[in-house]
Amino acid sequence: MAWEQARIDSVVADLFGYNAIQIGLPERELLAHNRIPLRQVAGDSGQVDILCDLRHLPFAAHSIDLVVMAHVLEFHDDPHQILREVERILIPEGELLITGFNPISIWGLRQRLPNCPHGFPWNGHYLSVLRLKDWLQLLGFEVERSSFGCYSPPCTHERWLQHWQFMEAAGNRWWNFAGGVYLLRAIKRVHGMRLILPSWKQQGSARKALSAVSKKEREQHE
Repeated sequence: MAWEQARIDSVVADLFGYNAIQIGLPERELLAHNRIPLRQVAGDSGQVDILCDLRHLPFAAHSIDLVVMAHVLEFHDDPHQILREVERILIPEGELLITGFNPISIWGLRQRLPNCPHGFPWNGHYLSVLRLKDWLQLLGFEVERSSFGCYSPPCTHERWLQHWQFMEAAGNRWWNFAGGVYLLRAIKRVHGMRLILPSWKQQGSARKALSAVSKKEREQHE
């Protein structure tokens, strides 16, 4: 949580707008460093500002500037629908931040071991960054960047965390895709439409050619 909080704080500090929504982990203030005036926490349980079904978010289309989703998709039965709803409520060029557990990591390996505990965070269906990128691109998002952290084995004792601390620096340098958690940042792109208008320019009639007139013909005409 310390790693995720620090990364989210550094990103949201420079994002502006009018409405920001946090989905997931209501016990953490993930929008604390953001300066958007209206910041709310939405979820289907817990101490939230808006209690709702995440598959049907109670916000108008194109009304939210920023959405932060922390460990939501891997613990829900319908992650596709949640992403579709997030795409619906975001304004064009709105930002989406997603944190999740990485299946391509020691944490993901721990989840597949026979003696793995059944509670959080091991009871989720971990989604890789590549899969999330595919889903987001289909919805019209452009994935700007992703960052990984927590390369050490998942331990609950401080002594073992200190023992494996060297893996944090080594992981960032040598296998940065294999962190236990990730932060993915995406922007909703709406490509402008090009109107094809009818051509109003009409072909003009050919001008009559001018011919020289002799002096005698002019005098006869007069």
